[in-house]
This record gives sequence, structure tokens and C-alpha cells, in this order.
Amino acid sequence: MRIPAPLFALALFALGALPLPTAAQTTMKINISVAQNSHYGVAIDTFAREVEARTNGRYKIQTFYAGALGAERESVEGVQLGTLDLTLTSTGPLPNFVPEVAILDIPFLFRDYAHARAVLDGPIGQELLQKFPPKGMVGLAWAENGFRHMTNSKRPVNLPDDLKGLKMRTMENPIHIEAYKQFGILPTPMAFTEVFTALQQGTVDGQENPLSVITAAKLDQVQKNLTLTGHVYSPAIILMNKGQWDKLSSSDKQAFLDAAKEAVKANRTRIDDDERKAVADLRAKGMVIVENVDKAKFQAALAPAYADYAKRFGQDNIDRIRNYK
Repeated sequence: MRIPAPLFALALFALGALPLPTAAQTTMKINISVAQNSHYGVAIDTFAREVEARTNGRYKIQTFYAGALGAERESVEGVQLGTLDLTLTSTGPLPNFVPEVAILDIPFLFRDYAHARAVLDGPIGQELLQKFPPKGMVGLAWAENGFRHMTNSKRPVNLPDDLKGLKMRTMENPIHIEAYKQFGILPTPMAFTEVFTALQQGTVDGQENPLSVITAAKLDQVQKNLTLTGHVYSPAIILMNKGQWDKLSSSDKQAFLDAAKEAVKANRTRIDDDERKAVADLRAKGMVIVENVDKAKFQAALAPAYADYAKRFGQDNIDRIRNYK
């Protein structure tokens, strides 16, 4: 008697003679602007590992570092257009795409890391995430870049007046640029991938970034002075192309969200570790570090900018963040 082909195939599966079919694997790319050995690198490495594990290998995340697929603005554009699947970026370029996010960049808005993380993980942060899908992107989770500090090659900065005339690289962020002009800084927006060379060649005198970035990028090699101004808390976000997100099943969407949460944990842990060690490490490498500044004097110098921010964002919205507990 002739066995029908489907039954014959099933019999072979049962005997192990034929391999079981496996679900097709989808590969997605994620890009960051800094090195793998950084607070962003540990985040996307964790994200990639978690996505693959939580989707049983059906999704693989290919990781790219140090701006290999473009600087931050180019990466956000890529995610929006669908030429890049994912990125982890600071909020530096985001107001150009999602203007409401700019409120997070107001100087001296956050008291400390605990305050900033509570705001982003709570209702305010979740409301802001809802602004991304209409722009073709999905924010999977808020991560962080950290509190930003100022470095330069000219002189120690103790007071706002010490900043006057310094040509400083800034992010392409109008909120930052407005504030730095109030200090008398000459802001020079450029992609982070260009910063080391610009400092090395003297195109700019200084820059401002969190300790995690200063150490990961080895800026001590091209900068003499560091002042712990903590003038801006710089959030970060894991962004995904909305078209790719919409293709996911509901269970896979949850897997991506859970993987993003684990990535954020790794990111924040690395920043906490870097913050504990960075000052001593950078001082040992020859940097002159001003640890204690009178932040009230820096805030007073920004009075005209604060008046503009109140008009732009609404004082109630600013106070809602500033007073969040």
C-alpha cells in the first residue's frame, strides 16, 4: 500500500529523519554614536541579547557603534524613514523631530538622577513617548546620557564669567544653544562623531557632556579642564521605526519593550559606576577638575533664557517636572 506523501513526511519527522522547520529569522540594525565600551554600548548589547532570547531567536539585533551608520541626527532620520530599524540616541537632535521633548533639556530642571529617572519612568515620561508614533517612530524606553559637565582647553571654569568667549561644541539643540549664549559661550553645533578631532585641532575650545561620555571618548587626551557644572540632565531614548514595530505580533511587541527595560537597567547601572570612578580616573590622567561650583550663580545667569522657556513650554509644565516627587 502506498503511503500518502503528507503522512510519509510526518512519519519521517517522528523518526527524526527530517529537521523540523524553524521560523524565519528577521535581522534588525541598531546604531549608537559612541564606542561599544560605554553606557550606550552596554545598553544595546543587552537589548540585542534580550530580544533574541525573548523571541526564541526569531529576531536578531545587529549592533553598530561609534557612529558606524551615522551620527545621532542621521540615525533618528534613518529610523523615521525606515532606512534604519533602531537607535539609542540622546535627546540632542530630537526637538527637530518631536518638539515637545525639548522641555527635558532645560538647564537645572532636574535635582539629581533619582528625580530625573522618576520623571521619565512616570506619567510625564510616558506622555512624551506618545508623541513619537505620529512622527513615524516608537519610543521603547527612556534611557539616559547623564548630567552634562563642561570641559575646555583654555582655563578652569569656576564662575559663569569664566565661560565668556569660549568656543564650545554643543549638540544641535536649540534649548541648549540659547542657554549657552547667555553664559557668553560661542556655541558650535556639530555631530559628536566629529568632536574629538575638532578639539584636537583647536576648531573648538571645549565641549559639554556627561562623565560617561567624557571617559568613553577619552576626551582627557584633548581637554585640560573639567568643571562639574551638572547644568543639563541629558536623557536618551531607544527608538524604533514605526513600520517595523507595527509588523510585530503583540507578544513580540512586549518582548521588545521588556528587552528595552533591561537595556535601560544596564545603561543606568553603567552610568552610576562611571560617576563613582570618573573624577578620580580623569584627575589621574591629568585633568584639572573643579568639583564644587555655585550652581545658583549659573542659574541666575540664565534668567533671560528661563523667561523664554516659560513662554515656550508654559511655566506650569516646567514646574510639574521640577516639583515631581
